[in-house]
Amino acid sequence: MSTPDPAYRRPIDLKHGRVDLAFGAGGQAMAQLIAELFARAFANDYLARGDDAAVLPALTAGERLVLATDAHVVSPLFFPGGDIGSLSVHGTINDLAVMGARPLYLAASFILEEGFALAELARIVDSMATAARAAGVAVVTGDTKVVERGKGDGIFITTTGVGALPAGRDPGGARAQPGDAILVSGPLGDHGMAIMAQREALAFESEIRSDSAALHDLVETLYAATDASAIHVLRDPTRGGLASTLNEIAAQSGVGMLVDEASIPVSSAVQSACELLGLDPLNLANEGKLVLICAPHATASLLAAMRAHPLGGGAACIGEVCIDPQGFVQLRTCLGGRRMLDWLAGEPLPRIC
Repeated sequence: MSTPDPAYRRPIDLKHGRVDLAFGAGGQAMAQLIAELFARAFANDYLARGDDAAVLPALTAGERLVLATDAHVVSPLFFPGGDIGSLSVHGTINDLAVMGARPLYLAASFILEEGFALAELARIVDSMATAARAAGVAVVTGDTKVVERGKGDGIFITTTGVGALPAGRDPGGARAQPGDAILVSGPLGDHGMAIMAQREALAFESEIRSDSAALHDLVETLYAATDASAIHVLRDPTRGGLASTLNEIAAQSGVGMLVDEASIPVSSAVQSACELLGLDPLNLANEGKLVLICAPHATASLLAAMRAHPLGGGAACIGEVCIDPQGFVQLRTCLGGRRMLDWLAGEPLPRIC
């Protein structure tokens, strides 16, 4: 994201202006957009150099680099609890956090549609900048492209993150073991239902807000609460929700899982909305929740650490890992029976992140 600083005659009209193709053409208009909007919002020493990439400091001995990237196409762009800007920051930070890494830097790529309102773009960029600052992570490089009117949908954002993985941490989907406990950090389905309600103009008695949040501080709290070897798997159950996340881990680890329906936290508002719409909250996306699989001896301390953190107040132990060569995930229902908790088939709500 280069940021030359020539003397422009007139500043961009961020209140009433519109994105046009010149903003992605590599010339003065693009340089002006970068300087007056992106560079101003994301201001830091790395970005101020104006180079095509950021040269970052070396890590301390024993730490490994972790890299993650994610594209964000959520519709609508603004929703209760967040917007595409903050979501693009939280989503990539969380991909680093669930690997046990401390997020360090972000890169951001914007695909803009000709005619997109600059006021909305500024609102999104400001939201991104606020989310990044709150997480203590700098947006240090990026790219901007503009496509013709009708060839996009306003704005798409891709963010790439670099993090540092401290020595001794090695969570991964293949590390779940029979006897391990399965924990979640709070009520499920809020993000997916918030997007659906906003998109379809559904009105519920209680407003449902997205849980979009950066989870790295919660992860650090968990590692401070026990020995790192006790934390086997960390995941953020985004697309496909809890059901797909557990099936993915079971397949990676070659184990089965038995989950108690009565123990799974779901807010009454989301539960009621799902019953009305014929949806399963365990299939709905989350953007600020953790799934944690840990050694049984660490269950109590990790659950207490979650509940003491602002993002884990509704944490619960929902089941355990078991021996099953078929890798099935089963749900012990409230009626006392069992049913398969299968992968999500298709996507009940596309473009939720």
